[in-house]
Order: sequence, then structure tokens, then C-alpha cells
Amino acid sequence: MPRLRTSGNRMKQLLVIMMVSVSLSASSQAQYDTLPNLPEQYAARRAKFKLEPIVTGKIVFAGNSFIEGGNWKKLLKDSTVINRGIYGDNTFGLLQRLDEIIRLKPSSIFLMIGIDDLSKNIPKERTIENIFTIVNRIKTGSPKTKIFVQSLLPVNPSVKNFPVQFSKQSDILEINSQLKKYGDAFKYAYVDIYQEFIEKNDLNPQFTNDGLHLNAAGYSYWVGFLKKSGLL
Repeated sequence: MPRLRTSGNRMKQLLVIMMVSVSLSASSQAQYDTLPNLPEQYAARRAKFKLEPIVTGKIVFAGNSFIEGGNWKKLLKDSTVINRGIYGDNTFGLLQRLDEIIRLKPSSIFLMIGIDDLSKNIPKERTIENIFTIVNRIKTGSPKTKIFVQSLLPVNPSVKNFPVQFSKQSDILEINSQLKKYGDAFKYAYVDIYQEFIEKNDLNPQFTNDGLHLNAAGYSYWVGFLKKSGLL
């Protein structure tokens, strides 16, 4: 019986990926830029990561600028937490460096990725498919790792100096909806931090200085929510 259940879960995952792939067919001929928004930062961070010792069994935060910008060791009061965030990274960039993260065999991994894809007009369906692929590769390479897929955060275009290429509110909502919908099928825990940061349909201005990234108050609130939810 367990074997049949596993096969059913696997079949469910394959069907989801097939549906997403079919939805991409209409735009399959379109060309879009899959490079990270900040290629030099991406290269520098990867080089830094490769110099660090491989320490297994720790909490890992992985993703883009929201992850890199967090001083997780200080926020969690845990010097063993590993930060694998890169400013400007997208799902394609994370897939390229995923093996380096899997080698860490994290006890748990908190993912946040996708907003930079939207800034480059990468189809949201491709971003969702890539996130599912990231999850499956982690599960295959490090089966004991607890996987937490965090929602994309809201943005606030009314804040001064907001980078307009990130004004993708409807796409953010759609990606979050799909990540929530398929958490059970792909065996990850979906963490809805979007709702925690929303005010009048936008990112709460007390948590940001540019309408996109979080300030110190935002990071403290984020960690407080994770702790309150029993995830840390």
C-alpha cells in the first residue's frame, strides 16, 4: 500500500508539471532573459559560497535579495544558520546553484524566489514550474530536509524610488495561489507571509524603504511570524 501511495503522489506531481508545461506552449517561442538581474553579484556570491566549509544539518535560507538582505544569524540568534541568498537572483539562477545547497543536507530550508523572474517578464508559469523543480531536486538529493516555500511578498509602487519593473501585483498573487494549491502534491509546507505584510493591497510602508525590499523592521516581523507559526 505505501508503494501505491508514493506512486500516486509522484503521478500527481507529474500531472501538475505537465499542465504547467502545456500552459507555457503558447509562449514557448517567445524569448526572455533568464540571467540574474545582477550577474556580477551572482558570480561574487557563488565564489564566496564555494570558499565556505560544507556544514551539514543546519537551517538554510535560499533565494534572492530578500534572503541575502537578512542577517539570519542575528535575527534567529543562531550562528549556524546559512544564508544562500543572492541579490537579483531568479529561479533559473537558483536551479544552477542548487546542487551546492543540496550538499549541505539542510535540516530545513526556507525558499523565497520568483520576483526577479517577474521583473524580467519571464512567464509566471515558467517560474512556478521552476519552483516545483527546485522542490523535487531538494527532496531527491536531501530527503530528510523540511522544505518551506515562502510566498512572494507584496510590493508598494506608491513608495518613493520604487523600481517599476517589479510592479507585478497580479502575477505575484497568481504565483502565490499556485504555490499554496500544490503544496500537498509536492510535499512542501507553504508559508504565506504575503498576508502578513499587506496593507490596503500593498506592502505595508512601515516595512520598506523602496516599496520592494524589506527594512530592519520588516525582517524582525518576518522572523517573528515564522517563530509564532512554530516553523523555527
